[in-house]
Amino acid sequence: MTIQQKNTYDIMEVCVLAGKIMLQSGAETYRVEDTMMRIASAYGAKESHSYVTPTGIIFSIESDQPTKTKLFRITERTTDLQKVTYVNSISRRISKGELTLDEAYYALKEIEESKAGYPTVIQVLAAAAASGCFLIMFKGTWFDFPAALVAGGTGLLGFIYAQRLVPIKFFSEFVASLIIAIIAVLAVEFGWGVQVDKIIIGSVMPLVPGLVLTNAIRDLMAGHLVSGLSKGAEALLTAFAIGSGVAIVLTFM
Repeated sequence: MTIQQKNTYDIMEVCVLAGKIMLQSGAETYRVEDTMMRIASAYGAKESHSYVTPTGIIFSIESDQPTKTKLFRITERTTDLQKVTYVNSISRRISKGELTLDEAYYALKEIEESKAGYPTVIQVLAAAAASGCFLIMFKGTWFDFPAALVAGGTGLLGFIYAQRLVPIKFFSEFVASLIIAIIAVLAVEFGWGVQVDKIIIGSVMPLVPGLVLTNAIRDLMAGHLVSGLSKGAEALLTAFAIGSGVAIVLTFM
């Protein structure tokens, strides 16, 4: 392998690693493609091409040697906008010439290996608070506020543990909505709540795929039809899973 070939492969490794982190963390498709091509250009690549879908990255660099292409499969996706921000920051530093290839690679590796998200306790408390606030926003009563807090927090906790047992996102969302609906119905039955519909609506809001749906529309508007349609389908499946869990409880209780 010549020095030029090694340099090209190193550039591709940095670009694909940056794209992988962003895509797994919930970034839009167009942003991932743009970041990868900007990094390649900053390191002197004459021309680069990227094709990104929610489940894979294809990246190539054209040079005097035969064109090199790298394919990476994405199997896990979550929402961690902090990592997206960190990668964008590194991309800007690369564009300014502040980082060498090795420095950029190790910086991106640190971001990839860093612990994602917040502790479970913080996530549950945030979901509980958000559920109560959504209840009030949807014109629920303050009497139902505690029930929404308990339902929303317990629902997210159920989602987290179901995801660990069975790593299928839609199944975890189904379990979470099932728990939320059961708590809401029991709260009204025992006199701890009044409006079961408002409690359920407020409590499932932390599960609603707002970011996925927004990214789907943004990708469609940018012309990324495959990514837009696949993310839209993911959002619809999530909505179906949430609705199914609630419907089963309301039907049999």
